[in-house]
Amino acid sequence: MSGFFITFEGGEGSGKTTIAKMIKDQLTKEGYSVVLTREPGGVEIAEEIRNIIHDVKNTNMDKKTEALLYAASRRQHLIEKVIPALDKNCIVICDRFIDSSLVYQGIARGIGIDEVYQMNLFATENILPVRTIFFDIKPEDGLKRVYDNKDREVNRLDLETLDFHQKVYEGYLDICDKYSERIVKIDASQNIEGVFNQVIEKIKEII
Repeated sequence: MSGFFITFEGGEGSGKTTIAKMIKDQLTKEGYSVVLTREPGGVEIAEEIRNIIHDVKNTNMDKKTEALLYAASRRQHLIEKVIPALDKNCIVICDRFIDSSLVYQGIARGIGIDEVYQMNLFATENILPVRTIFFDIKPEDGLKRVYDNKDREVNRLDLETLDFHQKVYEGYLDICDKYSERIVKIDASQNIEGVFNQVIEKIKEII
């Protein structure tokens, strides 16, 4: 693979999805071949799995079932979309990847970060991003954005307690330290222009 695999991470309402679209538009204007995708989802089978995971009716889903579904979705998405794009020298920007599973299922759900990591390395055959950008914003501020945005679909994870989202946030801070050679933090509490400028700067460092 000769392209650049870049992932965006953050809690609910961190703004990463909005910024990802802006980054794609900017890099495309500059002549880069860019593929913007998301997890869970990105391809038909993975999107169907996404619907199961996010459905607010599935509140009784077992935590290990949830982790396995994310890994299955990730595998299909990687094989069908990400790897082919990288083989064509594209920049692939993915809204969430393996770090989301480490934090949400490994830490916040209490399965264990090492257990979830090994599960996902099996699914991805050890493929990791060259750069991961963590959108750092306090969970209460991110959730306020979620509920203030009337056009945003509220999914099953949005309905979790503030304590759960605090665990997610603290988990992200932990993996930022653990994988500091790959993950960089940006201040996502700023306005859109400020966040965009931080992110494009970090991406330009590696492409």
